[in-house]
Parts: sequence; C-alpha cells; structure tokens
Amino acid sequence: MKIIVGLGNPGEKYLKTRHNFGFMIIDRLAQQLEMVCNQKKFQSFFCKKTVEQEEVVLLKPQTFMNLSGSAVREAVDMYKCALQNLMVVCDDLDLPLGKIRIRRNGGCGGHRGLESIAAGLGTTGFSRLKVGIGRPAVGDPGNYVLSVFSWKEEVIALEITEKACLALKSWIFEGIEACMNKFN
Repeated sequence: MKIIVGLGNPGEKYLKTRHNFGFMIIDRLAQQLEMVCNQKKFQSFFCKKTVEQEEVVLLKPQTFMNLSGSAVREAVDMYKCALQNLMVVCDDLDLPLGKIRIRRNGGCGGHRGLESIAAGLGTTGFSRLKVGIGRPAVGDPGNYVLSVFSWKEEVIALEITEKACLALKSWIFEGIEACMNKFN
C-alpha cells in the first residue's frame, strides 16, 4: 500500500492558490489513475484503488494545512502503513516555480504542513515531493502563498503538475531511489 497526501487548504477561497499545489497534484493524479477523491475519511477527501497490483490511497486533508498531521496519522494508523510507503506533496517557497524536489526524508524547512505531519507521526522519516512556487521579491510570504498564479505562471504550474504526477507514479511502481534519480 502507498499513501500519497497532497497538502492544501479546504474551501473555494483557497482553491487555486499556490499553497494548494498539493491538492492540485492529487486531483490530477487521481484523474490519471481514474480515481475520484470525494469520499470523506481521515478528516480528508480520500480515495483508494488497486493500480497495477499496488494499492494506492490518495488524501487531501480538510483540516487546513497547519493541522494536517492528525489526518495523516489517522490514515497511517488505519492502514498500518510503513512510513517508507508515505509520500507528502507540498509547495515550497525556496524552490523556483517549475522545479520539483523529491526527498526520502528530512527537515520541514519551515513548512507548517510538514511540521504538523512530523509532529503527528513523531518523525520526519517520510518522503516528500516539494513543488516550487518561488519566493516573492518583496512582500509577505504568507500573503504570497495564499495568492493565485498569474496567467503566465499558470502555464508553468500545469506543466509541473504533469511532471509531479509522473514522479509520483515512478515512486509508486519503482520506488524512491528510481524516482529521485529520474526527477531530481
């Protein structure tokens, strides 16, 4: 079993914001895998399907980004999922827009969603796929992450969403090493 968690904030207000990149990628991956994440479970929108003999669970926590840890903990406990089979997808201010980075584990880099998951699990020993949104040259990063992409940035965001989905499928079917080698 593989659990992939996309981070974001619930509600129409946040739908297309930079901070919801994780949700956007989960939605696209679900579409590609012919899944629909509309069931409510684990304080999340959730779906589960066996794909090429691998059971795949997709989660979009509805707890708000900074409280995602409790939702992830519920799913991991319910499925007795080993942490090497957990992948978290989130935005990253320190990567330029259009760049992704996959890590087996590591620090949270100030990302409160990752911090919440690390606190909920009691470890940072879970994989993550970080999607660059860039850092604003001026202004408050908090306002920036909650802003929508410009039309030019949206083209890049769509391209990187496709690349992130390819990386996630590589992780599901080939493992973390192959995924990192191909996409980092």
